[in-house]
Amino acid sequence: MLRGNGWRIEERKGLRYYCLTLPAEEAEEGIFIQGVFTRQGGVSRGLWRGLNVGYTVGDEPQAVEANHHRICRALGIPREAITTAQQVHGAQVARVKPGDRGAIFPATDGLITDVAGVVLMLRFADCVPLLLFDPHRPAVGLAHAGWQGTLAGIASQMVRAMQAAFSSQPEELIAGIGPAIGSCCYRIGQELVDRVQVQFPQWPDLIRWQDGVPYFDLRSANRRQLEAAGVRSIAVAECCTACHVEEFFSHRAERGRTGRFATVIGLREG
Repeated sequence: MLRGNGWRIEERKGLRYYCLTLPAEEAEEGIFIQGVFTRQGGVSRGLWRGLNVGYTVGDEPQAVEANHHRICRALGIPREAITTAQQVHGAQVARVKPGDRGAIFPATDGLITDVAGVVLMLRFADCVPLLLFDPHRPAVGLAHAGWQGTLAGIASQMVRAMQAAFSSQPEELIAGIGPAIGSCCYRIGQELVDRVQVQFPQWPDLIRWQDGVPYFDLRSANRRQLEAAGVRSIAVAECCTACHVEEFFSHRAERGRTGRFATVIGLREG
């Protein structure tokens, strides 16, 4: 479903996930760990059927932990390498250092690191996964961009954070915008329309009107911010999570009663 547009499909250990196709001359084959996992192949049941990695959505903790272990086996990484955050729909970005391996960062929606053996994981169900690769440092970043984080500029915050921490050059970064709710399904109210128009007056087409009803293009809002920050290589997964609940969890389509799919990025140890 996401073939092309800079993405490829991987299937390992019974799990299906999507990876950004990095240029061979820049990817330094084997350094990067990455995957936007579908909901397929997990042990969760009921409303959370599949590979749910959300501990706070009502699923059995044992099932969620088993799903984490399945992801680690598929990627060939230890469970203790997973470093994550308490996502709050904000724009706070944290740098993960060697002593932070396996930590949970409070009130954070963006993580960056240049530490081999640290694997970043965040959880999604319609919000935009933002993946950033710096093949020259090397370093990586991962962000959770819901509408609040998007309006707060988390995409540009991530680029600035990598510049400050690692001397990353925006034009050398490779960015991936993973599966998220599309403008086809993201109907919004007038209050959010007003906020988007105030925050992004230069991009009026981020609001799509159909039969007098406004829809927000969340993916394009993040792409435009990355471009404005100087990122030139951006691969957008043109896949709406709300349209494809057989493959991804969707908070909107499943009326809040669903799980969370994992997005993972890191640097492999030598």
